[in-house]
Amino acid sequence: MAKVSKIIVVMADWCPHCVPTTVEAMERAAQELGAVFQTYNIDDPAQERLADEIVKKHGDWSPNYLIPQVFFEYSDGSIEHVLTGQREGVWATKEKINELVQGPKFAALKATS
Repeated sequence: MAKVSKIIVVMADWCPHCVPTTVEAMERAAQELGAVFQTYNIDDPAQERLADEIVKKHGDWSPNYLIPQVFFEYSDGSIEHVLTGQREGVWATKEKINELVQGPKFAALKATS
């Protein structure tokens, strides 16, 4: 299994699903996996272009896509979309984050890091 080399969060500073909810959790996850942590802020024009590219290619794309979106980039260069913020509320996004970082896949990734 390839190692996670980077965790990327597509986000905006004004979004409570993003900051602090997802950004802080994914920053901790990156530390646990020994991975680089990267954010793409959709309110910064240069970062928005990068955010749009990764969401179009790997994520849940629509012209007004939901944020946050989280991606794992692996040591083999592949990118996996692992989370999208939940429309139901911040509580639902927190549940999805917990499912991700407490799940068997994350445990296996930690074991290989």
